[in-house]
Amino acid sequence: MAALAYEYKETLLKVQNVSVSFGDEVVLRDVNLEIKDLVRPGVSQGQVVGLLGPSGMGKTTLFRVLAGLDSPSSGTVLVEKEGLPVHKGMVGVVAQHYPLFAHRTIMGNLMVAGDHSGLDRGKVKEKALGLLERFGLTAQSSKYPSQLSGGQRQRVSIAQQFMCSEHFLLMDEPFSGLDLIAQENACEFIREMAQSDDLKTFILVTHDVRAACSVADTIWLLGRDRDAAGNVIPGARIQAEYNLVERGIAWHPNCTDLPEFQALLREIRALFPRL
Repeated sequence: MAALAYEYKETLLKVQNVSVSFGDEVVLRDVNLEIKDLVRPGVSQGQVVGLLGPSGMGKTTLFRVLAGLDSPSSGTVLVEKEGLPVHKGMVGVVAQHYPLFAHRTIMGNLMVAGDHSGLDRGKVKEKALGLLERFGLTAQSSKYPSQLSGGQRQRVSIAQQFMCSEHFLLMDEPFSGLDLIAQENACEFIREMAQSDDLKTFILVTHDVRAACSVADTIWLLGRDRDAAGNVIPGARIQAEYNLVERGIAWHPNCTDLPEFQALLREIRALFPRL
């Protein structure tokens, strides 16, 4: 299979020696990560990273640190090309069940998010209308969240976060509770959004290995080290990183049918019991 042309440029997110402890419990230990601007000649291409790991491994803790919602016990998280310390509001967050204001219309939900971003009222409405059109939600603008499907609510939640954060979006279990068709639609939508801007960066925190590998260009696998006797060392860190572009999987239509894709799933699933 012919390799697709691409190159990595400036760093967009950098995690340096991040550790998190709650009292005597070490949850994360010396986590180091980096996302660079992934450039394809003639194609607008953002970044999609999947963060995988067994339950209870600290994915939610790392999620909150990356989003600037919690501070690490030590280490730093830097975002944007300027390498700015992350703080709340710099990274959009889409929670698992897409919480929206039930008493506000879809337009109202976006307007509230825009008001919190500090834009003036006129620009807020202009941006909201543009996002509704881009996300195929214009016809739903006057509806309430309870009147939408799960997939539509997910789109509204993403649009809501882009009212505040232009480039970074963290998604917590984006495939949870979706049937196969809805899951495929969600993956396709993430692909479309990633291709809307070179700097768009999605980080998907999920248990769903197959879905993450079908949409991501990079996979991070979170787990704990073991000592020479096989005992678990407290505190999770990145155990493996997979470049799906180099493996010929990312950006290919029907990538789930590729032998390389099936081999990757076997490789990751074989590691899970040892994490």
